[in-house]
Amino acid sequence: MIQLSQAAKIEIERLKSKQKPNALVRLAVKQGGCSDLFYDMSFDQLVQESDRTFEVSGLQVLIDNQSLKYVNGLVLDYSEDLMGGGFRFHNPQAVATCSCGNSFSITQESISHSS
Repeated sequence: MIQLSQAAKIEIERLKSKQKPNALVRLAVKQGGCSDLFYDMSFDQLVQESDRTFEVSGLQVLIDNQSLKYVNGLVLDYSEDLMGGGFRFHNPQAVATCSCGNSFSITQESISHSS
């Protein structure tokens, strides 16, 4: 489904340590951004009816059913450069990405083949 690099796992755990104890990682894909869709990562304490829960590198990750079809095969990395640190999303379904690194577009064919 999705993979986390060691650097991404460490950064998520660091951020999670500042949340309430029972916080879960939520990964979503939303409409908008420079290239049609964008990734949204947050922390949540409630599991919604439309959520699926995955254990990824020892972390509980919530992904809603609508976002699930866009993140199959996603590799999440974290790196720091001169501009600061940031998460990097490597999605094999993306046919175009924006230089912001958070926005992408896909074709309808890539969705139907990954289901």
